Amino acid sequence: MTTHMTTPAPGTSTLPVVLLVDGRPSSFVRNALSRDDVHIVLLRFASAVKDLPEEYLELTAHLPVFLAQDENLAEEAERYLEWTGTLEHVPTYFCNPQEPLQEVAQPFAGLVGLPHLTREQVAWVRHKTAMKDRFAEIGLRCAAYREVGSLDDVARFADEQGWPVVLKPIDSFACIGTYRIEGPDELAKVPEPDPGRRWMVEEYIQGTEYQLCALVSGGKVVDSYLSLNPVPILEVLDGAINANITFAPGEELPLDVRSVTQDLVDGFGLDHGYFHAECFLMRDGTLCVGEAAARITGCEVPANHGLSRGFDIHRATLDTYLGRTPVLEYSQDRAVGDLLLPVKPGRVVHISTEEELLRLPGVLAVHLKLAVGDVSEPPRASHASSGYVHVTGRTAAEAEQRMRGVLEHFVLKTEPVEP
Repeated sequence: MTTHMTTPAPGTSTLPVVLLVDGRPSSFVRNALSRDDVHIVLLRFASAVKDLPEEYLELTAHLPVFLAQDENLAEEAERYLEWTGTLEHVPTYFCNPQEPLQEVAQPFAGLVGLPHLTREQVAWVRHKTAMKDRFAEIGLRCAAYREVGSLDDVARFADEQGWPVVLKPIDSFACIGTYRIEGPDELAKVPEPDPGRRWMVEEYIQGTEYQLCALVSGGKVVDSYLSLNPVPILEVLDGAINANITFAPGEELPLDVRSVTQDLVDGFGLDHGYFHAECFLMRDGTLCVGEAAARITGCEVPANHGLSRGFDIHRATLDTYLGRTPVLEYSQDRAVGDLLLPVKPGRVVHISTEEELLRLPGVLAVHLKLAVGDVSEPPRASHASSGYVHVTGRTAAEAEQRMRGVLEHFVLKTEPVEP
């Protein structure tokens, strides 16, 4: 990761000023907006503005915002540099928490002289073929794969590697466009790969799935965190429990998270920020790395880390992008997870209330996205839900048991909606 520690120009603030990519509302962004020790300037790309709700636009209306087009980045960078001449506080730091915008956000930051990932690093943390090649180069096991353009290519790969296999776009996230295919009969039901995107097929890895996260400063892992997925993420697309559970600090972990994340940070040449990876622990005890990302992870995984240890992880994360090494002081020792509540299409006629769910053992907080009368059109994605609850336990196993109790009590009823 390229770093530029720029001395503030005359007239700029002594507080750090960060250019923050704003592609969708999130807990991380809202936390940054609440701080009084940093100035925020928002960078929005035209392709993502449509995803920002009106309420959020009103919340951020007081902040300076630069709206960039996704094409002709050199021209957009020149326009940005001219625009900063009108600002009271000019950014000298950069943070992009948005996975789909890495390809445009990081080169843009480079063009305007801000810290950024190189194009090679963007490929490593965004494009799954380059990512897996890098895993192999730094000595980490990963699934065998091949880039494909048709279902016939998928069949040929499966004939060599065996079924099941996984088909996905190489730049996908949240399992969007991803299919686990058990055999030839299921393959015939899968849509042909869109020729407008690049696709890959890989062997299906069987093992316990974990998520590894780390805060990085000066190229070193400040601390690392391990989350358990009760079932592999791909299975949530078929209705399995959808949850991430951060192990309690005092629990014995099944793998050396700090060592693995440091190897990945070194191998990817990352200087600072939030690092996230997914891996599988095989039955023989070996580790298979799935995917990695240089940005804050999705869902509420970071919040789980913070709640399990009793600290503000969003604040600590942004600090790493401001050239600071956060001092981590923990006040809790518990497992905490986020359970995504089931969702289905139609108009909601009944949904369990927050009050009902808060009375269940271990439930810390409830966030419902739907209410009676709302129309639900859930995407085929791992983040699809009607809301989520934070659940705690002394251990990850106890937290998972309590989550399954929440699912037994949760009720969502819908009725069909006329076209």
